[in-house]
Amino acid sequence: MALAAAADGVAALQQAILEFGKARLVAATGASQLQFLSALTGDRSVDWSRVELFHLDEYSGLDETHPASFAKYIRERIIRPTGISRYYLLNGARPADDVIAEAGKRVTAEPIHVAFVGIGENGHLAFNDPPADFVNPAPYLLVDLDEACRRQQVGEGWFSELAQVPRQAISMSIRQILKARRILCVVPDERKARAVAGALDGPVTPDVPASILQTHPDVTVYLDEAAASLLRQQRAPISPDTMPT
Repeated sequence: MALAAAADGVAALQQAILEFGKARLVAATGASQLQFLSALTGDRSVDWSRVELFHLDEYSGLDETHPASFAKYIRERIIRPTGISRYYLLNGARPADDVIAEAGKRVTAEPIHVAFVGIGENGHLAFNDPPADFVNPAPYLLVDLDEACRRQQVGEGWFSELAQVPRQAISMSIRQILKARRILCVVPDERKARAVAGALDGPVTPDVPASILQTHPDVTVYLDEAAASLLRQQRAPISPDTMPT
């Protein structure tokens, strides 16, 4: 699954570079993305000097020296292996309002060509936990993290106990994620199976934030057998015109 998703990701970046002279990329983090990103960043057919990188979210109040920092994750697992020189990392140690304002200006300056995302155990997309805000047009938001989301971070080994997990995060908004021209969603593991089924088989609802992906015109979801184990038959794509407001 990781290799197939990485090959598609490489093709998407190459296509953007061919069409626009560069690829503006939003990348997800977390344990579920490790194998995918390893395969992707190892591909030397991408002109990484033409890739401009953003990331989806960061814990509020956490600086980059913390092992769970997503900025640290991005730097170690994407920037260093590829040599990307144009990147914009969310600094959780700075005042959230300042980070949100600056990141919002940068990410909306030009279209995002490719977005890599995952799905959380609670169905979240980025750190937009249920019930997610499907209407706020701001590019980034300060969001509250629910207990299921925070427990997932402990379960994945980023924190040793729940009390250590921040209660808020800076997250790219649902509306901003959907603005990406192409979305690749990479979701391995049986623990994600219920969220995947809700996102792909159920209705589009803020209670399952990742269900909003059903409305995007160019999204591909990569699942392993375990993550797909609760799915029913494929459903017809939902038109963006039917997206809840």
